[in-house]
Amino acid sequence: MDSLSLALLSILPCLVIAAALSDLTTMRIPNWISGLLILGFFPAALAIGLPLQTVGLNLGLGLAALVLGMGLFALRVIGGGDAKLMAAAVVWLGLPGLSPFILWTAVAGGLFCAALIGARRSLSPYAAGAPAWVSSLLREKGDVPYGVAIAVGALLAFPSSVLLEHFAAG
Repeated sequence: MDSLSLALLSILPCLVIAAALSDLTTMRIPNWISGLLILGFFPAALAIGLPLQTVGLNLGLGLAALVLGMGLFALRVIGGGDAKLMAAAVVWLGLPGLSPFILWTAVAGGLFCAALIGARRSLSPYAAGAPAWVSSLLREKGDVPYGVAIAVGALLAFPSSVLLEHFAAG
């Protein structure tokens, strides 16, 4: 296995985990994470030998995901960082990884929200001495760091991605 290709393929997992941790602790996903994901896609695609038309398709899918994310942001369903992270992940996953990404993100989001509701009901009295981010997370009717679900969805869909498909075939 080519170590450069493996190093480049590790960009997605590393950055979506960083995004999830940031969203969990600060309720923000820095723009640099989504930006590096987009920029990191190009050398990874080049190293794997992804055809140019597939690169273009992935970029188009990412743009469509961004437009969808902007709509969800306008409806106050997700945050702006979530919309950008979702779009950047879709660029990496391509068409083969899109359905698993949607499925796993929805499942992870539902489970995470259910766990958070339960934690808010039972653990909020104990949040007084906790770090500020834990208190914020346990605040009743507080925001949900959906970047966590997006990261889980991306990680679970990554084996189905066009990049890993092409890497395994090569």
